[in-house]
Amino acid sequence: MKNALGSVDTVLVLGGRSEIGLAVAERLVRDGARKVVLAARAPLGEPPALRGAEVHLIDFDATRPDGHGEVIEEAVKLAGDLDVIVAAFGVLGDQAAYDRDPASAAASIAVNLGGHVSTGLYAARRLREQGHGTLVVLSSVAGVRVRRGNMVYGAAKAGLDGFARALGDSLHGTGAQVMVVRPGFVHGRMTAGMPAAPFATTPAAVADAVATALRDGTHIVWVPGILRYAFTLLRHLPRPLWRRIPR
Repeated sequence: MKNALGSVDTVLVLGGRSEIGLAVAERLVRDGARKVVLAARAPLGEPPALRGAEVHLIDFDATRPDGHGEVIEEAVKLAGDLDVIVAAFGVLGDQAAYDRDPASAAASIAVNLGGHVSTGLYAARRLREQGHGTLVVLSSVAGVRVRRGNMVYGAAKAGLDGFARALGDSLHGTGAQVMVVRPGFVHGRMTAGMPAAPFATTPAAVADAVATALRDGTHIVWVPGILRYAFTLLRHLPRPLWRRIPR
């Protein structure tokens, strides 16, 4: 439950090793959150220090949807009502590798889309029962219009983005909501060694945007904000021109 000042009090991060997920948790702790549950694949190791917040680690495997409901239940037992659930897990992969091994492409889709569908439905059920809370889904501008150079990742994000927006519609009037976050290129472990795309950002900047959107009640967040206008044009770019965009 939110504290007496209306700030987020409890946070669950699905994908507790994600740089963006951890950055969001750290920002919300700075803003007053007192309990954080980090859900990640074992071995979990030592919990990160989050300025005195009570931090719990629980096992979570995005490829095991049969256990996703139990993850949500365990988080509730540890922290109580969940004010914010951050769905931050996923794999980037390499399109050339997927071309060589289509089975690995299907496996990545199972994580980047299938895992989010399962956790999203379980999370929505819990938030609906509480009557409050926000599910923060890390989508990507890669899903706004899918490029041939990262079509597997982009297709998964396109499906996730559509699912998350519809899930938010299903929660309308319940007191719970879904926030869809669309970052551009984010500097971090996942993108290390890759050439940065225009308007590249950082995990901290994404976290700041999420914290602001939680205060404002915003449902779709672009990071940085200029990408909203860039993709207003890019999504309507004629296909012959779109194909010429660098892989």
